[in-house]
Amino acid sequence: MEKLSAKDRLRLMKFVCSFVWADLVVHDAERQFVAKMVKKLRLSPDEVKLVEGWLEVPPPPEDLDPAHVPVAHRALFLEAARAVALADGNLDEAELENLTLLEQLLK
Repeated sequence: MEKLSAKDRLRLMKFVCSFVWADLVVHDAERQFVAKMVKKLRLSPDEVKLVEGWLEVPPPPEDLDPAHVPVAHRALFLEAARAVALADGNLDEAELENLTLLEQLLK
């Protein structure tokens, strides 16, 4: 994660937050997962505010183009999406569909 540029760190968090919204409910466990990622990524206070906003309103779909994810970081993005999808202990159908689609698009 330390090799991500500032732009890619925010892009990662947009994807993570979009997966939080897959089942249309932001669970406490998902919020906790996002908070841990924010700390790991050492986001600035302004970046943290953006992420907090994406937990209130999902990021716009046009900001989530997997083609813009650098090839070198695609496995990390997919791993983070899987982890947040499982953070609440339940992988529902919408989350599974989104994960499958993201995996296909990142290959």
